[in-house]
Amino acid sequence: MQLPVDRKYVASHEWAKEEGGVVLVGITDFAQDQLGDLVFVGDFTPGTRLAAGQTAGVVESVKAASDIYAPVSGELVEFNQALSDAPHLLNEAPFDTWIFKLKADNPADLDGLLDGPAYAAVAE
Repeated sequence: MQLPVDRKYVASHEWAKEEGGVVLVGITDFAQDQLGDLVFVGDFTPGTRLAAGQTAGVVESVKAASDIYAPVSGELVEFNQALSDAPHLLNEAPFDTWIFKLKADNPADLDGLLDGPAYAAVAE
């Protein structure tokens, strides 16, 4: 399993990458593969305060729906609107396509998330 080393991972199959003072959040390649062809990404509301592990929104495929969780506590500040019309982007490039941006209450909390090898062990 190839995992970018510039981000952290959560056992619930999200990735988190700090960039420019915000945390970009997406799903892993493993997650999109398990879900299959995505047909909907939504219910993400900018301005919402989230605790780590709290549901931020949902992705749906032809097979199943799955909640997407906040990797750390903070405020959801932006949803990737491109996914409203093109949810398949997550299937095509899961590590290049973020779902939402989060302004973390404490950016150091990212250090407590899984690194690539630890996530790979969880995903297998």
